[in-house]
Amino acid sequence: MERLASAYGEQRRSIGMGTNNQVMEVFASAETGSWTITVTLPSGMTCLIATGQSFESLAEADLPSTDPAL
Repeated sequence: MERLASAYGEQRRSIGMGTNNQVMEVFASAETGSWTITVTLPSGMTCLIATGQSFESLAEADLPSTDPAL
């Protein structure tokens, strides 16, 4: 996390629990658009999964319900 912050200006933007108690994290920089995805295993080892450019945060509206009862 320190290296992503100091070298690329990235901060954690999201986190989630995957299969087998693996923790997936997305780091990104709002200024440069760079992003990194990591997975941390229960053993504590962190694996870099992907990196890229042009990160954008989206605030999408909920899709309308398809339930005819609503």
